[in-house]
Amino acid sequence: MVEAKNLTHLFSDEANVRQPSPLKTAFKYYKDPNIVFLGGGLPLADYFPWNKITAESPAAPFARGIGAVPETAEETVVTEILKVQEHNERKDEVSLARSLQYGFTEGHPELLDFLKTHTKLIHKIPYDDWDIIQTTGNTQAWDSILRTFVNKGETILVEEFTFSSALETANGLGVNHFPIPMDDFGIVPEKLAEILANWVGPKPKLLYTVPTGQNPTGSSLSAERRKAIYKLAQEHDFIIIEDEPYYFLQMEKYTDDVSARGEQKVGSHQEFIESLVTSFLTLDVDGRVIRLDSFSKVLAPGARFGWYVAQKSILERLTRLHEVSVQTASGFTTSIVNGLLNRWGQDGYIDWLIGLRSEYTHKRDVAIDAVKKYFPLDVAHYNPPVAGMFFTVQFDASKHPEFATKYESDPLKVENALYEQGLAQGSLLIPGSWFKAGGNSNPPNKVEVVPGTENLIFFRGTYAAVPLDELTEGLKRFGAGAYKEYGLEQAI
Repeated sequence: MVEAKNLTHLFSDEANVRQPSPLKTAFKYYKDPNIVFLGGGLPLADYFPWNKITAESPAAPFARGIGAVPETAEETVVTEILKVQEHNERKDEVSLARSLQYGFTEGHPELLDFLKTHTKLIHKIPYDDWDIIQTTGNTQAWDSILRTFVNKGETILVEEFTFSSALETANGLGVNHFPIPMDDFGIVPEKLAEILANWVGPKPKLLYTVPTGQNPTGSSLSAERRKAIYKLAQEHDFIIIEDEPYYFLQMEKYTDDVSARGEQKVGSHQEFIESLVTSFLTLDVDGRVIRLDSFSKVLAPGARFGWYVAQKSILERLTRLHEVSVQTASGFTTSIVNGLLNRWGQDGYIDWLIGLRSEYTHKRDVAIDAVKKYFPLDVAHYNPPVAGMFFTVQFDASKHPEFATKYESDPLKVENALYEQGLAQGSLLIPGSWFKAGGNSNPPNKVEVVPGTENLIFFRGTYAAVPLDELTEGLKRFGAGAYKEYGLEQAI
């Protein structure tokens, strides 16, 4: 049996002192036919005020497209989650009588089994003692990871620009973060290697990354970069936190040839799986990757259901924390999502993901077409994303005619002016500086600006939030504001 490398020496002091919750250890006897379970504060299921929940969903393989309303009974999946006793459940069902109870911190077996099969199908993890447990989404999962591995005053590695809530979570726990330089394609491994080789003091335990469809930049790490970063993790003994809510929103490459776009669709399920970029999890021979997965971007963010994939010794510590914090995911969500997925099956879920790929490819194309058409590309730069919900447009602040005078050679003042011009035109894109990691690690480790990038600013947009006509109109308006701010004549 291939086992993961022992990384328990990287646990935080807080993680090491946790003990199993005495109440939770008793749950191994819950529903044991030989035990009358009187040990938990469990209300009788008869007193739950829901008798039945019925969810209607499109049936695989979604012949009319994933956004179309089913028109026949054959195109509809009806999931009824009855309030029945356990022995009357379908084999793959989680009834409300069970899901609305306390317990099952790790997650209900039926849904976990589906997700484990899905994980094996996609990632082919190269060691054996891995497992999954549920979360209430990746934001909560990240908070739990910080509490498990990092002590107050210690430093973690993050992307130069990253999800602002992830930074604030670290700030709130007194955890420092050190930014790793990025380019159009994500973390630059050579820069990470240089930083680690010259690190002074205790090296960081964690690298937090959103490697696919990165938030906010929209960049995606290639398989080659992931391999290089993983080797650095082995060499410098840190864990990679692979935050991947956008992983299945991978798209066809953008092309200027509109007539060729329809030819880029994947065919079979195997072709779809093979088209996905290699995950850090697939490369993980040591068990030093913790993958954060979520239904937020592929089903619904309000479902608040996600899961970790990691070696079992790490999941055990996270479970101890969950027992005294989040406890478990929503019972309603568990029953409804489990019912949907087990009726779709693994093939139906892949059909759904393929449909999302097609939808997001089209949305991305519309966004990039509008940027090309309406933005002043002599002062702006874009890199079409290949995954996720976001795109960025980069501006050279030094090309602003009043950069050295009105704006005192401060690129952030140009950024704010562009933001205000966009608002004045009736369009809002998010300034990139809102996502910048502060580099607040303890001295003497200093953040160095990559030469040639000191005057570059960017704005993040999304093509997921509005209808396509509004998307085009919004980018047209922001582009007009950019032309005006730079004093350029717009050709259109």
